[in-house]
Amino acid sequence: MNDDLTIYTGKAAPDAAADRGWLLGHFKDPADPRHSEDVEIKWGVHPKGDERERWATTERRTALLVLISGRFRLEFPGRTVVLAEQGDYVLWGRGVDHSWYAEEDAVVLTVRWPSIPGYRVDEPEDRADAHSPETPGLAPAAT
Repeated sequence: MNDDLTIYTGKAAPDAAADRGWLLGHFKDPADPRHSEDVEIKWGVHPKGDERERWATTERRTALLVLISGRFRLEFPGRTVVLAEQGDYVLWGRGVDHSWYAEEDAVVLTVRWPSIPGYRVDEPEDRADAHSPETPGLAPAAT
């Protein structure tokens, strides 16, 4: 057993499934090495046809989204970006409204900063997860 609490090993897919895709961020227990108030990391697994319920607006963070597999489209005001090859990525800054759509089954890695408590778009009531890592009802989040 490793007693060093600064080292954590895991598997992205099952760990992400426990927290709506999030592997690291302010919403993890402060005693967990995956707790961070500086950055959030998400392993997003999206079946073909999956899309944001509504546009994210008034974004207060910078985000980087990297395509691991599949085909993933991001919509920005006046611009569409399609990530089609492994390693394709897009970065957007604060104040950039956006939405997304999985054109094929897709896996994406999202990094956003800073990690802001209570900042996300609520899921529709029929899809809401009672164990969501973020506080519902406040401003929208990126991806």
